[in-house]
Amino acid sequence: MTTAIAFDNSYARLPDRFFVRQQAEGAEKPMLLAYNGGLASSLGLPANGEDLLQVLAGNQIPDGAEPLSQAYAGHQFGGWNPQLGDGRALLLGEVIDAAGHRFDLQLKGAGRTPWSRGGDGRAWLGPVLREYLVSEAMFAMGVPTTRALAAVATGEAVIRDEPLPGAILTRVAKSHIRVGTFQYFAARDDVEALQALSDHVIARHYPKADGALGLLTAVVAAQASLIAKWMGLGFIHGVMNTDNMAVSGETIDYGPCAFMDAYNPRQVYSSIDRGGRYQYQNQPGIAAWNLAQLASALLPLMGEREQAIKDATAAVNRFPPLYQAAATEVFARKLGITDVRPDDMDLAEVLLNIMAAEDLDFTTTFRGLVNGDAPAAFKADWQARIASEPDPEAIMRAANPAIIPRNHLVEQMILAARQGDMEPFNTLHTALQTPFETPLDPDLTRPPDPDEIVQATFCGT
Repeated sequence: MTTAIAFDNSYARLPDRFFVRQQAEGAEKPMLLAYNGGLASSLGLPANGEDLLQVLAGNQIPDGAEPLSQAYAGHQFGGWNPQLGDGRALLLGEVIDAAGHRFDLQLKGAGRTPWSRGGDGRAWLGPVLREYLVSEAMFAMGVPTTRALAAVATGEAVIRDEPLPGAILTRVAKSHIRVGTFQYFAARDDVEALQALSDHVIARHYPKADGALGLLTAVVAAQASLIAKWMGLGFIHGVMNTDNMAVSGETIDYGPCAFMDAYNPRQVYSSIDRGGRYQYQNQPGIAAWNLAQLASALLPLMGEREQAIKDATAAVNRFPPLYQAAATEVFARKLGITDVRPDDMDLAEVLLNIMAAEDLDFTTTFRGLVNGDAPAAFKADWQARIASEPDPEAIMRAANPAIIPRNHLVEQMILAARQGDMEPFNTLHTALQTPFETPLDPDLTRPPDPDEIVQATFCGT
């Protein structure tokens, strides 16, 4: 391997029961589809992805890499699974950027692991391009998120309901440690591993946290801020299992995710969320539920059990007010308000209720406020509220994206890519890098026509 990558793999220095060391299966005829040159440069990687192609395809392991698949457990749709783990992902290692921040480099779709549970360990092109596009759009909109470094076609077919083109995503994250990682060791009464994991996460993400309780408190705050940002964009994760909640506070695992078109607080897109557990309006409550599972896993590290339960309960109970404050801030800015008051959320709710009743598009309705466009039943009170703001238009323009990854555009992009045409991907991706600027092509911002509405999204496994 001629390309040097300065790895420093702290997770690989944890005990062996945290992971399984292994190699990727590789790809027969890899072809680079997308490469994030800006992200690569910030990580000290080559600006040209072709120089890394064999690494991104899993065919070569660079010096210093220590590929491994991570162990974790989790609650999936509320049901407990004591052993999940990376079923189709390999952590190559960690790099440190010029600012001293540590990031994982992970190959997603690199082949079977001991955690694959009968799966092929592969990914197909559609979900890879969706995650690349959506995660980078989320980053551009200021949402904490994992990021996409590269998308590589493998030149091989994977079998789902039909043969589909295979692909590998190179994902960058502050870490891939999940609530389910703590649950994995708690379920095994492995207090030594819980302590090692807690110490690792504190050192890596929350160096000011004091012990396990301090860690829990920090994660609660990070998730309250994150979910508020999701809600402000009409974003629906679709599969908020505990193994899909990163303790770093980043959005992770873009499977059947989607952005709402017409506002509906009960909106569900995920094809596997048949009961609507993870519908839009449920996301704050589910986050709190997941954090309660993290609290339970951390109890053995918090001292005498009765007091530990009281302390952990108090920490989790901080989520609702923290979330409410964060959501009020988010929606107040969407209305053009900087001098935020608690009752500003009530004003936002008036608009949301009108949007629900009149089937108004979430993104275009909020963006329309920039130009003073608002429903009549809301407009007078809103304009009175922002009358004292020095520049509400600038605030709204910076808080309300003009363009989001519309579900129908994402599906059209995937269909074109399956046919070898990457132009729709490139066009949409470029526009989404400046989401608060109105793109020249109005088709990129308009809601779907009735025959374009996407009713369900799929995770791709």
